[in-house]
Amino acid sequence: MIQGNPNAIHVSNVRNRLREIVGASTNWRDHKQALEERLSLSSMLARSQGDLPPRSMKDSSHEVHLPLGSQPHIREKYLTHHNTVRYPHRRTESNLLISYSHTHNPALPRSPLSIVTALVDKIDMRQHTIYPDRDIKFTGHVTWVGKTSIEAKMYMSQLHEGAYSPVLEATFVMVARDPENKRAAYVNPLKPEGAEEERLFQQGEVNKTRRVELSTASLLKVAPTAEERKVVHSQFLSTLDPQTVSFRSRVLPPKSVWMEDAKVKGLEICHPQERNIFNRIFGGFLMRKAYELGWANACSYGGCRPNLVAVDDILFQKPVEIGSLLLLSSQVCYTEGNFIQVRVHTEVAGPSDGGSTTPPTCSTSPSCRTTTVPMIVPQSYGESMLYLDGKRHFSQAAGI
Repeated sequence: MIQGNPNAIHVSNVRNRLREIVGASTNWRDHKQALEERLSLSSMLARSQGDLPPRSMKDSSHEVHLPLGSQPHIREKYLTHHNTVRYPHRRTESNLLISYSHTHNPALPRSPLSIVTALVDKIDMRQHTIYPDRDIKFTGHVTWVGKTSIEAKMYMSQLHEGAYSPVLEATFVMVARDPENKRAAYVNPLKPEGAEEERLFQQGEVNKTRRVELSTASLLKVAPTAEERKVVHSQFLSTLDPQTVSFRSRVLPPKSVWMEDAKVKGLEICHPQERNIFNRIFGGFLMRKAYELGWANACSYGGCRPNLVAVDDILFQKPVEIGSLLLLSSQVCYTEGNFIQVRVHTEVAGPSDGGSTTPPTCSTSPSCRTTTVPMIVPQSYGESMLYLDGKRHFSQAAGI
């Protein structure tokens, strides 16, 4: 983590800084004109990564302040009903600013790149309580770069007794596109300086390899492992009725819940208020809605107020247009002790054609500190695959 950052700004200025770099409209009614103006920037794109100068991690380092303690008048918009701080969904705009700082060319009036969030690799919670009367600081910088993709680290800390202590650490993967967001575009290479930056860069390489391996081993592509098949079969046998000796007769084991009965759904209308600088629905808004629904499901299932342990694999597959209907579905898919693994899937009904697309899916790991939650039990093969996928995510979150 880079210290002594001179680029500290107030959280309310992040979007304005991005608009200066990108040239996006400030009024919804002007968004079509702004898009047409950006199309003319295509000729400014680099033809190869070798045409772009390398950058250091310090070039992208930024610090964003949320002064909840020193500016009490802004607190209410960030509070929960428990008088703690809501999930900070504007964090992804800070990552955009980090990415654009890495690719900034002072010779150009505006950036020709459309940088979007492709994946939230992982969010690790270091502290469960975020206090509403203490200043918060977001710091971060680019840690790894491919030809057209960027990995950025974001750290959130809160002031306590005169010093900032860590709250969470998040890893984002951003991708660069042309001004029309139709094809990939090259980004500046990254040149680590010193042992710590080299370590972060190598960790980025490890993260990339891990993401490829996880995608290759996805249960949507390949069969479960031999050990996982044993888990599924053992669970199936535990639900057979011993009185009938039949594969068709299923009974719920004690202190258990059928997976089908552990769902919570929601719907959101996507208004212009939640637009990003490219006049699509802001990814942070989608993340927050998915997180809140997953948290609500865990709260209902566990009968307690759960603590978030980790969020991983928030995958943004397609942009969401303004005016769309956002359909969210959360599913408890794995439990162990007092941990609840929740998967949230979203679909979108288009604003005009009624079509359906798939924006982000995410996996959250809440826990009930003092309560052992009921065991979740799948019935169908599809639910068993969800169970195994949840088990894998839990193992990652728990560091197993």
